[in-house]
Amino acid sequence: MKDYAFEIEMKVRDYECDLQGVVNNSNYQHYMEHARHEFLETTGTSFSALHDQGIDVMVSRIDISYKHSLRGSDRFVVQVAYQREGIKLVFFEDIYKLPENILCAKGRIEAICLQNGKLTRGELFETIFINKIEKKQE
Repeated sequence: MKDYAFEIEMKVRDYECDLQGVVNNSNYQHYMEHARHEFLETTGTSFSALHDQGIDVMVSRIDISYKHSLRGSDRFVVQVAYQREGIKLVFFEDIYKLPENILCAKGRIEAICLQNGKLTRGELFETIFINKIEKKQE
């Protein structure tokens, strides 16, 4: 099990399911994105606030492995871990069906940071996530 920095519980909505009655694969990416947005808010900021300051954190690559299908009304948790890799901040996001804790999807999401439209070396990630990085190292 990873050392998760954040988790959020959610519930599948019926309209997220396809004709087979399972969650459409694209929705797992939405769940992971929502978890990252909520995680960022725990740092005291938001993507829109950062954008207003000329800072844009953007996804540069996504890799999702699907393990077990979620169905309508299932409850699940998205757990988020992260680490710096050069100029990137890499998020590792796992989705578990509750209450059984069955692994449904594993995601690796790479993010980059632009400041005033220019690619940074990622140093802003320490500024944005300073409290979370310090907590994680304790």
